[in-house]
Amino acid sequence: MRFSARIIALSSGLLFSLASVAAQPGPQRWVSAGGALSEWVSAMGAQPRLVGVDTTSQHPESLKQLPSIGYQRQLSAEGILSLRPDILVGTEEMGPPPVLAEIRRAGVTVEAFSSQPTVAAVQANLEHLGQLLGDPARAAQLFDGYQQRLQAQQLWVSRARASQPAPGVLLLLGHTGAKPMVGGRGTAADWLLQQAGARNLATNEGYKNFSNEVLVALNPDVIVFADRSLSGEAARQALLKENPALAATRAFREGRLIQLDPTLLVGGLGPRVPDALQSLSRALYPHADE
Repeated sequence: MRFSARIIALSSGLLFSLASVAAQPGPQRWVSAGGALSEWVSAMGAQPRLVGVDTTSQHPESLKQLPSIGYQRQLSAEGILSLRPDILVGTEEMGPPPVLAEIRRAGVTVEAFSSQPTVAAVQANLEHLGQLLGDPARAAQLFDGYQQRLQAQQLWVSRARASQPAPGVLLLLGHTGAKPMVGGRGTAADWLLQQAGARNLATNEGYKNFSNEVLVALNPDVIVFADRSLSGEAARQALLKENPALAATRAFREGRLIQLDPTLLVGGLGPRVPDALQSLSRALYPHADE
């Protein structure tokens, strides 16, 4: 009897949750093209509305159970329309434009959000989501908490840098260890490094391939690497195998290699960024709390 009562209670709670979402104004069947944006939709309590997501939408884990609409820059109108969505949300990175035009002609609302790695973009995106979901108060509350955590992060970094020079860092974004792209100015990679207290040695604009000779000449104190296919030791070994010259850098000699989830670099700044920054900054300044 206790077990049955518990099941009934859980079922009632789930039905109440779904009914609450359905009672909210706005479109009910959502498709999201952009990892960070999908995370914010979930953080707003609207994950039950999602009927499909793109391949960059990996968090929370439950999103992986939804139908995939492919990569955000290579969307298919047929695949999206088959899910009968009311709305497609994504960043300005989604496309191609002819596909978006076809989706609009089919009567689906297309809403574009910013993918810029700035706090101002996060605020604007949350305000936009709050309007679409009819819950601006929750959006404002999420942003306030987010901003407070980032401010606390900056205070910690300021204290750490008072006793230790900022390490010179390169952030490498690759695929199964192949020749990596290096994150330069104007990228989410650069923003993350700066907020974590690093000195980005890459002064180029955007992402760019560096030769092995350049990587060795820059001789970073720390290498942050994000692999879109591998993780852990397998990613590290693949990176070194495909780029053996990296073994001559100070970072490799001293074992200062930090792995980063590549989904943090796609589609703007998402809800997991403050936690990621905290982990990264403490790896960059391991003795700051001593």
